[in-house]
Amino acid sequence: MQSISRILAALLVAIGLALAGWLGGQALIESRQPIRTVTVKGLSERNVTADLAYWPIKFVATGPTLEDARAQLETSDAAVRDFLTGAGFPQDSMQVQNILVEDRLAGYNASNTPDMARFVLTEEFMVTSNDVEAIAAASRDIGDLLRAGVVFSSDSYNAGPSYIFTALNDLKTDMLAEATQRAREAAQQFAEEAGAEVGTIQTANQGVFEILAAVEIPDQRSEKQMDKKVRVVTTITYFLE
Repeated sequence: MQSISRILAALLVAIGLALAGWLGGQALIESRQPIRTVTVKGLSERNVTADLAYWPIKFVATGPTLEDARAQLETSDAAVRDFLTGAGFPQDSMQVQNILVEDRLAGYNASNTPDMARFVLTEEFMVTSNDVEAIAAASRDIGDLLRAGVVFSSDSYNAGPSYIFTALNDLKTDMLAEATQRAREAAQQFAEEAGAEVGTIQTANQGVFEILAAVEIPDQRSEKQMDKKVRVVTTITYFLE
């Protein structure tokens, strides 16, 4: 009787070990199954118009003495302010950024400096406004300042107004939702072709919002255009089931 009990016990132990081994083998097989995923991108764009403009106006004055150059600079400054006031800009939208003073006789090429142009004063003037159309119109009438005797600096990098778009936060939520939806649509199309279904999100990167020129013009910086294009590209990885 005892021998039968021992046989049965040994048999049960063997069955248990075999079952445990089978289950372990199945778990190992399952763990080695490849995880199927698909990574897709979703694009969202909006055409917008700049809502803030700033116009750096850089002009110079020369004279045989510092006082003469300063008097000429003040005349040009007054002409610029009168021009902008006539265009509808308030005084608080105008600001002198900097005044540079150069004594050409102190330079390396002093011997070639005309006496009447010994001192050169450069004023960096800025007008800022949310009325971007008004600034654009005023910049087109720059010839009026030339006729008033204002001599502009040769620094062409700062020539003309710059336009920026500040209301990006108002667009972010809708644009991210649209980009995410387009990413899912792309994943769904891929899954259908692969005979699978789109599962949950594994990873997601919302991307960086870019404010670009509406039209890319060679050698022109994007801030020189009033019309803009806001773009964001999301990158999402989905599980496939």
